[in-house]
Amino acid sequence: MNFKLGDTVLVLDEDLAGVIKNISNNLITIETVEGFLLDFSSNELLLDKKESIDSISPNVIELRSFISEKEDIPKRKQVKRKAKEKYLPTIEVDLHIHHLVKSSRGMSNHDMLTLQLNTARRQLDFAIKKRIQKIVFIHGVGEGVLKMELDYLFGRYNNVKFYDADYKKYGLGATEVYIFQNIQPNS
Repeated sequence: MNFKLGDTVLVLDEDLAGVIKNISNNLITIETVEGFLLDFSSNELLLDKKESIDSISPNVIELRSFISEKEDIPKRKQVKRKAKEKYLPTIEVDLHIHHLVKSSRGMSNHDMLTLQLNTARRQLDFAIKKRIQKIVFIHGVGEGVLKMELDYLFGRYNNVKFYDADYKKYGLGATEVYIFQNIQPNS
């Protein structure tokens, strides 16, 4: 085998590797990673398939050592969702009028309230039909008229229970509706 200075070699029958530092006839001197100089005959050495260390840039050497370190680390298992996250609402419906129409100019308070209630009814019926278990209606605080009307609307369904939504996330301006899936609406 043709060896040259700077080649990385492996020693047969031993757990040794090094870089060729000197070649004299059949005697080859290698330097190990620990810095020891050792002599071997050419038939005791095998050329490492990887490039010689002298021809590798320092970035590639770092990358190789990084990859070999990562291969030793076991793969992470898929992260399971926390129990609390399973019960978060899947639909949020913002009933603020500016989210429902481009402009409320020319609409009376009654028109706006009717639009908000119709939107809430449609979304609740959709959730029941699609078997969605939780829905949050964001109504805001205001004077409480919309909240009172929503409570009346939700009370007409015998398959739902409703309560104030998570205070940390919504403050006082939202109602969460839990839908029991085995009962049909009372409309």
